[in-house]
Amino acid sequence: MNKLSLETSPYLLQHANNPVHWNAWNANSLAQAKENNKLIIVSIGYSACHWCHVMEHESFENHNVAQVMNTHFINIKVDREERPDVDAVYMKAVQIMTGRGGWPLNIVALPDGRPVWGGTYFRKEEWIDTLDQLQELYQSKPEKMIEYAEKLHQGINSLGIVQNENGIASEIDEQNQIMLLVEKWKHYFDWEFGGMASSPKFMMPNNYHFLMRFGHQNNDAKLLEFVNLTLTKMAYGGVFDTVDGGFSRYSVDHKWHVPHFEKMLYDNGQLVSLYSDAYKLTQNPLYKEVVEKTLLFVEKELMNTEGGFYCALDADSLNAKNHLEEGAFYVWKIPELKLIIGKDFDLFSQVFNINTFGLWEHENYVLIQNQSLETIAKQNKITTFELENKKRIWENKLYLERENRQKPRLDDKCLTSWNAIMLKGYVDAYKAFGNSNYLDLALNNASFIIKNLWSSDGNLFHNYKNKKSTINGYLEDYCFVIAAFIALYEATFDEKWLHNAKQLTDYSLEHFYDTKTGFFAFTSNLDDALITSHYETEDNVIPASNSMMAKNLFQLGIYFNHTHYENVSQKMLQTILSSIEYPSAYSNWMDLALNYSNKNKELAICGPNALAFGKEINQKYIPNIILSGTHKNSNLPFLQSRYQENKNVFYLCENKTCNQPVSSFEAILKKIM
Repeated sequence: MNKLSLETSPYLLQHANNPVHWNAWNANSLAQAKENNKLIIVSIGYSACHWCHVMEHESFENHNVAQVMNTHFINIKVDREERPDVDAVYMKAVQIMTGRGGWPLNIVALPDGRPVWGGTYFRKEEWIDTLDQLQELYQSKPEKMIEYAEKLHQGINSLGIVQNENGIASEIDEQNQIMLLVEKWKHYFDWEFGGMASSPKFMMPNNYHFLMRFGHQNNDAKLLEFVNLTLTKMAYGGVFDTVDGGFSRYSVDHKWHVPHFEKMLYDNGQLVSLYSDAYKLTQNPLYKEVVEKTLLFVEKELMNTEGGFYCALDADSLNAKNHLEEGAFYVWKIPELKLIIGKDFDLFSQVFNINTFGLWEHENYVLIQNQSLETIAKQNKITTFELENKKRIWENKLYLERENRQKPRLDDKCLTSWNAIMLKGYVDAYKAFGNSNYLDLALNNASFIIKNLWSSDGNLFHNYKNKKSTINGYLEDYCFVIAAFIALYEATFDEKWLHNAKQLTDYSLEHFYDTKTGFFAFTSNLDDALITSHYETEDNVIPASNSMMAKNLFQLGIYFNHTHYENVSQKMLQTILSSIEYPSAYSNWMDLALNYSNKNKELAICGPNALAFGKEINQKYIPNIILSGTHKNSNLPFLQSRYQENKNVFYLCENKTCNQPVSSFEAILKKIM
C-alpha cells in the first residue's frame, strides 16, 4: 500500500494517491528491503519541481508502471528538502554514473541501500524497460550487481573531503591566490546580460556577494561594473516578478528572460541580502525597489501566522483550460494586455518588450526590460518620474488581474535553514534601509525558530509543519541559524543573539565536527548513518554548510576571544584554498579569505548612543568590518572593560592590534570607509 498519506511533506503528499506502493525514507522501509531481498527504488524530488510532476503524471500515476514497481521493488519517495542528506549521497552516485544530476533523481539500489543505477527524468517506456532489465539481472546474476555497487560505493566515498597529502593545512598566500582566481573567473563573464556566459543561468547570490566585496576592497571598478550589470539585468528579467515581487529559481536562457517559474524561499532570502548590500554601495533605486517588492511578496505569500516562512511556490498552475501548465500564472498574451493597459499599451510594450525580444512560446510574453526607464522616458519626451508612476499603475493593474487566476501550489512546510536565510535577508534589509518592520519580522522569525525548532536537548530540528518537527537538524540548519543570530546581534547589539549563536556552535562542534578531516559532517553523530558520510564543501546556489560554519567560527572567535574557533576556521579555509579549481564553486570560502587581508577591521562602539551609531554604520557598505557595541558594561570578551559611563568611545582594531580609542564618530568613519 501507499503510505505517504501519513507524511506531512507537501511533495510526499502529492504522491499519496499514486498506485505505486510508496514508502517514506525510514528504518522500516530499509529493513523491509533487506527482509524481502528486494531492490530499492529511491525517487527524489521537491514540490516545486516541474519535471518531477511530469514524471509522476506519466509514470507514477500509471497502473502498468505501478505493477512493475510494486511487484519487484521496495519504493521509497524522498523530499530532497526534508532529507538533503539522502539527496546528497545519491546525487553523488548519479553524477559518477552519468556525469550530471538534477531532479527528479531516480536511483535503484541494493537492499542495503548501495546504488547500482540511476538518472533523472525518464519517459514511461524507458523507465519500465530499465526496471525490468535490472530486476532480471538481480535475479540471474546478483554478484555482478554487487560487484558494481561496491566499486560505485568506493567512488562515492572518494568524493569526500579535500585533504592535503599530509592532512595538515598548507601555508599559502591567500590574498595572492584569491587575486589569481578572480582573474581566471573573469574569462567566463557575460558582458551583455551579466552572470556567466552560459545558459541556463542561476542567480548564485553568493558569487556576487564575493565579487562585489572583492571589487570594492581592491578598487576594481570594472569588476563592480560587472556586478551592477548582473544585478540590473536580473532585476529587468523575467526571473524577477516585477508585478508582485520575488525571484524565480533560474533562467532557462542567457538573458534572464524565461524562468523556471518556481519561487524558492532560499533564493529570495539571499537575493534580498545581496540587493540590500548593493544598494548600500550604489544607492541605486532599482535595488531598493527589488528588495521592497520581494519582502512584500514574502510577507504576503510565504509567511505563516506564527512568524515562520514557507518553502516555495510551484512552477505550475492551472491554465484557462484547467490544466497544470508551467508559468501559466505569470505569462501574458497581447489581447489581454491591450484590454488591461488601455491607451498606454504602446509605451508599456516599449518598457516590457511586448515584441520578439519578450516573446516566449505559444504567443505568451514574459515581461522583461532591456532599457532603463530614464532612456525610455527621453525617447518618449516624458519625465522619468511620469514613467515610473505609469509603471507602478500598470503593475498594479496586472497584479489585480493576475489575482483572479489560479495561484501556483504552495509548499507550506517550514525548513530551519531556509527560514534562517530569509531571517538574515530581513536583517540585511533593515541594515540598509532602516525599515523597522523588517527588523520586527526578523525578530518574530527568530522567536519562531527558538520556540519550534530548537529543542530543550540543544539540537535543532530541520522541519516544521502542522505544529510538528520530525527530522533532526543538519549542519545547514546550524550554520544558517548561527549566521542569522550573528546578524541580529549586529543590528541590535543584543548579546543574547551571540550567546545563542555560541551555544549552537558548541553543539555543532560536539555532534558534527570530524577531527580526522578537520571539517563538519552534514549529519549529526546522533543520526543513523547513510551508506557514506557527506561533507558539504562546494558553494552552490546556497553556500556550503562548511564554508558558512568556517565564517561563523571566524566571527565568533573574535567576539569571544576563542582561539579554538579561529584555528578550526583557518585550517578549514587553508585546506580548501589549496585545491580550488573553479572559483564560482568556492566564493564563500574566498569571501572568508578576505577576512585575513590587511583591510579587515574590528570596531567596538561603547556608550549611550552605541546603537544609533551602529545603525548609521550598518547603512554603509563596509564588508570588511566586524561590528560590536554596547550601551552598558559588558562581559563579552570583545567589549569587556571598554565601557565608560555616559561617554561614547570607539575602539578600532586591525588584525588584533588596537588603535587608540577615539570619541569622534566622524573620525572613526574616515578610518573605516
